[in-house]
Parts: sequence; structure tokens; C-alpha cells
Amino acid sequence: MKPVRFAAVGLNHDHIYGQVNCLLRAGAELAGYFAEEDDLAAAFGARYPGAPQLDDRRRALEDPSIDLIVSAAIPDERAGLAIAAMRAGKDVMLDKPGMVTLKELAEVKAVQAETGRILSILYSEHFENRATVKAGELVAAGAIGKVVSVTGFGPHRLREATRPAWFFERRRYGGILVDIASHQCEQFLFFTGAKTAEVLSASVANRAHPDRPGLQDHGDIHLATTDATGFIRVDWFTPDGLPTWGDGRLFLTGTDGTIELRKYIDIAGRPGTDHLFLTDRKGVTYIDCSQTALPYGDQLVSDIRYRTETAMPQARCFAAMEIALKAQALAEAQS
Repeated sequence: MKPVRFAAVGLNHDHIYGQVNCLLRAGAELAGYFAEEDDLAAAFGARYPGAPQLDDRRRALEDPSIDLIVSAAIPDERAGLAIAAMRAGKDVMLDKPGMVTLKELAEVKAVQAETGRILSILYSEHFENRATVKAGELVAAGAIGKVVSVTGFGPHRLREATRPAWFFERRRYGGILVDIASHQCEQFLFFTGAKTAEVLSASVANRAHPDRPGLQDHGDIHLATTDATGFIRVDWFTPDGLPTWGDGRLFLTGTDGTIELRKYIDIAGRPGTDHLFLTDRKGVTYIDCSQTALPYGDQLVSDIRYRTETAMPQARCFAAMEIALKAQALAEAQS
């Protein structure tokens, strides 16, 4: 069978490497890459020396042999690229956030409906995290009953000296709830099975970086449906002493049990990543998820071939961004 061919266009966030690798693991073929920035293109080319560098993004959009455009461009450029790609007959996989305004979301949704192309956002804290994938398997199997509460923490290390200028420009990255908390918004929908959620409250702040007025270093969201509630907290305060970029945690409360994830580190505890703790009527069980398969890449490749929605329902992809964007707007209206 002919492999799915893809091009990477826009390499501004290191998430592009996770996006590319997940497709390569699924047997897709990297047909080329393009970046406006010479240093980013050079780094990418060194990582994937067999892939041709393109001199213009139009080479990827106009090549009929390319099925998929993959991008981690500057966030405020992603929606426009996705629209151009879909209108050129390509499916699209974006890094989060897929868009930084509600207007962009409406435009992308309209073009996706018009063209019938796939617009997928790789929410890496779900699809590239083995503990989250395992938790999804357990919830689907009824391990904790019906999920009634989801609490997600997404702390990150700032690494201020290494960040490009756009990282500190609110209009370019979309705000902290859009940029980071869209991960947790998607997980709330996934684990509860909800189609959407009401934003009960939201806040953003710059608590410790007055020299960076465009930066929001802390944010939170309180969500609800008729059957479940959610709380999300994200920040840029991971201390340098932590041996990873952030102590991401997820807490699921069900009618028959609970699940706690320590996604990236079990501080002062077990080594490695992908730790899951299940508590049910039988007791407490620790599950090492480091060997859990990551199905998203294989599923997306299959979806591209057969026009299905197994990697992620299109509606949930958009709904997660809509919640994050509405929360961001609410938070900023109140600040």
C-alpha cells in the first residue's frame, strides 16, 4: 500500500519533532520540510537528513503526492496555513493551539466543513503520553465507573533565555489558557465523553515577570457539564531543580474509583515517566504505563486513507479549542 506522505511546514516549536516522529512510527513518509528561519530549517534537516528542504511552502501545498501538512508554526500563523492546506486538498495536523482567536476557529471550522478535509490537533499531553492513553483504556473499560470530575495541572518551565520574541507576545501565542490549557480542555472532554462544557470561571495573571508584560505566567479554568466538573491550572513556574520540564498531573474521579497520573515524573519516588495510580473497591494499584502503545499516529494515517475519525472526532478537536478560547476571553475581560 502506498504510504501516506506528509510535509512539515512551520517549525517554530519543538513539538514539530513529536508530530513528525509519531507519523514516522506509523509508517508515513516525510516528503519535505519548509521554514522561513534558516536556523530552524538547519536543525530540522540535521534531525531528518533524508528529507528534502523546500524553498517555498507552496511546494508542499501544490504537490499532489503529499496527503498531509504538519505544522508547529508560530501559533497565530497556524489557522491561515491550515485553511490554505485544506483548500489545496490536504489534511492537516497542527500543534496546539490550533488557533488563537474565536474568529480563526470559526474560519477553520467553516473551511473544514466546506472541504471535508481532516483538521487534527496533536494534543501531546494526551496522544503522546502513555499514562493518559492507559487512563483512557481503563475508563473505557469501566475501571472507575462514570467520570464525574477531572482535575488537570500543567506546570511548565519557562526557560526564558531560550524563548523567541513571539513567545512573549500575547497576540501571537494566544494567552496561557489557549496555549497550554487547551491540552486539559481536550482531556476533560475525552474522559467525560462530553461534547462541550460551560466555563464557570477563568483567570490569567502575570505574577512574577513585570519585564515581560505580554506574558501570562499563571491561569486557571473551572468547567462544568450536567454530569461532571473540571478544574485546570497551568503556569510557567516549574523550578530549575525539577529534572523535567513540568510535573504534569491528572486526577480523575469516577463513581467507582479514582485515577491519578504523574505523567512526567514521580518526585522522590519511582524513576521514569508515565505513572498511574488506580484506586477502586479492591484497593490501590500502581501501573507502569511506559510500554503502553500510542495509537494516535496509526489511527490518523488510517483516517487519512479511509476518511474515518478514529484518532480524534473532528468535533472534539474543535470543541477543546473553543472552550480554551472562551475561557481566555472571560479571564481577560475580568483582569
